[in-house]
Amino acid sequence: MEDFTMATENKSLKYFMRPVQQEIIAFTGPESFKDDDGNPINFEAKILTQQEITQINENYRRRSVATDKKGNPLVNGGELVWKTERDNARALRHIVVKSLQYPKLDDPELMKFYNCVDITDMPLLVFSKPGDYDYVARNVMQILGMIDAPDEDDLKAAKN
Repeated sequence: MEDFTMATENKSLKYFMRPVQQEIIAFTGPESFKDDDGNPINFEAKILTQQEITQINENYRRRSVATDKKGNPLVNGGELVWKTERDNARALRHIVVKSLQYPKLDDPELMKFYNCVDITDMPLLVFSKPGDYDYVARNVMQILGMIDAPDEDDLKAAKN
C-alpha cells in the first residue's frame, strides 16, 4: 500500500493539460493528379480530434423502431426494439472532406465547378478515377490513426 501512495504523490495532471495543436501532414496524391511539369501533387490532411471524428460518425447514425414484415413495431419484454442504421461510407467521405486541407474539397468554388451541394459527394466527384478515392481515403485514415500503415515487410510480400 505504501508503494501506491508514493507513486501517486509524484504524479501531476499538468502532463494532460496541453493545448490542442492543428497538425497538417502531407502525402503524395494519386498518380492521376500531376502538376504542369508532370510531378505528383502533394495533398495535405489535418489531423482531426477523436471528438470531431466521433461527432461526424454520430451524424450518420439513425435510430428507429424495429418493425416486423407487416410494419408493426417489435416489442421484447414489454419494451420497443430499436434498430440502428449507420451510413459508414458517407461518414468516411465526410471525414475525408474535413481532414483534407489541400485540395479543400468543401471550397465553394470547387463545389460549384462540380455542381455539387453535398460535401459528402465531393470525394467521389473529384477522385472519380477507379482507385483514386480509395487511395486518398486510405491515406487520410492512416494519418488519423483509424487504420495502420502497411509495413515494408507486408509490401514486399504482396509484390512477390
